[in-house]
Amino acid sequence: MATCPPYPTRPPTRPRPHWWQHPWVRYGALVTLLALSGLVILALVREQTGTQGFLVGLGLAVLPVPLLIAAFRWLDRVEPGPWRNLLFCFAWGACAAALIAIVANSFATRWIATATADPSGADTLGATVIAPVVEESAKAAAVLLVFVFRRRDFSGIVDGVVTAGVTATGFAFTENILYLGNAFGTDQLTGGGIASVTAATFFVRIVMSPFAHPLFTVLTGIGFGLAALTTGRDRPRRALLPLTGLLLAMGTHALWNGSAAFGEYGFFAVYAAFMVPAFGLLTWLVIRARQRELRSVRTELPVYVLAGWLSPAEPYALGSMRARRIARRHARRYAGKEAARAVARYEAYATSLAFLRQRGRRGGAGADFAVRERELLEALWHRRGAARPALDHAARATAPPVPRPPGYGPGPYPGHGPYGHAPLAPAWYPTPQYLPYAPPGPYRP
Repeated sequence: MATCPPYPTRPPTRPRPHWWQHPWVRYGALVTLLALSGLVILALVREQTGTQGFLVGLGLAVLPVPLLIAAFRWLDRVEPGPWRNLLFCFAWGACAAALIAIVANSFATRWIATATADPSGADTLGATVIAPVVEESAKAAAVLLVFVFRRRDFSGIVDGVVTAGVTATGFAFTENILYLGNAFGTDQLTGGGIASVTAATFFVRIVMSPFAHPLFTVLTGIGFGLAALTTGRDRPRRALLPLTGLLLAMGTHALWNGSAAFGEYGFFAVYAAFMVPAFGLLTWLVIRARQRELRSVRTELPVYVLAGWLSPAEPYALGSMRARRIARRHARRYAGKEAARAVARYEAYATSLAFLRQRGRRGGAGADFAVRERELLEALWHRRGAARPALDHAARATAPPVPRPPGYGPGPYPGHGPYGHAPLAPAWYPTPQYLPYAPPGPYRP
């Protein structure tokens, strides 16, 4: 039976926390806050739209939500975050952030209208100045909470984009219910026909710009993601990056809300000249960041091959999304759903281990680096029985073919790995600068 490679002993245990520091106290307070916010926002929206308007708005506003959540989940496939984080972000955006926005925007607009005696000017100022500041700050609070209290799950740009995007999706969901419900109420009063207010609102908010709110808040998430990549010694930059992202989100939101002031076709001009290019640029940036994460996995994990924790094929397979899919499919086909889930968890833990080691090399790991590394390695070791055969198969299936000299047949030839593919432990693996501990010798299955 295989034995786990040696590892340093655990550090001394910490003193017991006070009762208010227990996780269940925080979870209870958070769930209570979100539940109360949800009930209040439900009552406010229903009061403004009526019961029929609320139901119509709810049915139409929910349509883009699964697509947006699936898109952000796809971006997060390299190191999938826990579902509880996504549920919190969506609930915060849909309940707490939406409640803050409705109350603060209404109060500020009424105050400006009273002070200036100009209701139309107050509405314009509220939409272009007050609303972007209030709404983006309320959504950024969820990103900040995940960044502070779920630091292990926040390792870079992709995590920031996913956290911010899911929060904004929840906020847009509630806001769309309000707008679509009010549009339906207007149609009920005026007897709107084919070109109804509801249809026009649905086209603009659901068809043309379902990504608007996520696009704004993603800029804040990128700022937090860049801050997560900085070292602990660079504190001014770490504080300024999220603030810069938040200011950019507010500016972009203000430009979008103020597009109607640019004339009859101002909305379409801003949409074509700014929103679509910005969406394409951010999509390219996030996909490139995801590819960089895969390269980090291939670069950081070979040190654990030398130490005996991983087999030689695993860094190559774990650094390819195609190989990961093949490994999960192979495990499901030959060992069942439980094995496929074990492979998926193995891939997630291995990716977290690679990112942890990368932060350690850059000086950004915390005091619990050794404890966290041990936890991840033990999680990998317990799942190696199901994961290693699947990953070995995926590495063979995805390794690039070796060019053959003229005259050689189709079969493999000596020195170039199985099945005529390149070696599973490529020669380009970098030599690590240091090892986590003394290597125990060659890997023994």
